[in-house]
Amino acid sequence: MTAKRTDYISWDEYFMGIALLSAQRSKDPNTQVGACIVKDKKIVGIGYNGFPMGCSDDELPWEREAENINDTKYPYVVHAEANAIMNSTKDLHGATLYVALFPCNECAKLIIQAGIREIVFLSDKYAETDAVKASKRMLKMAGVKWRQLETKLEKICLNFGKEL
Repeated sequence: MTAKRTDYISWDEYFMGIALLSAQRSKDPNTQVGACIVKDKKIVGIGYNGFPMGCSDDELPWEREAENINDTKYPYVVHAEANAIMNSTKDLHGATLYVALFPCNECAKLIIQAGIREIVFLSDKYAETDAVKASKRMLKMAGVKWRQLETKLEKICLNFGKEL
């Protein structure tokens, strides 16, 4: 009798993998972030960072710095978390959000209002910024838990070959 595979990925690795794959749709030349919202082990929303629908990727700026903030990407980009919430197909109360970067304060507001109860993230590289400090303050007050993904994986490879 053949035994089942033992080297399969965990649920957390699977859903974070979906978030990271979604990030590959981002046209941002510097930062690609994806998000995946899960409820009862089912994906109910995904998103990535980019400009709003109908706003040209070729006409708005991708710069990180400029003399005028309106000449940077920041006033225009919709974050992955916000897009995942907007793209959701179900009530998000009690859901878990998988996201590459710890959410900023603006996304934290949306996460709280949507009823998401847990955040699983990969990186907290902006932990010392005011936006993330405010985010954590609000999330804690609202009872939203967060944890960094624990995995031994460094990568997941996808094979588009015909012989799988």
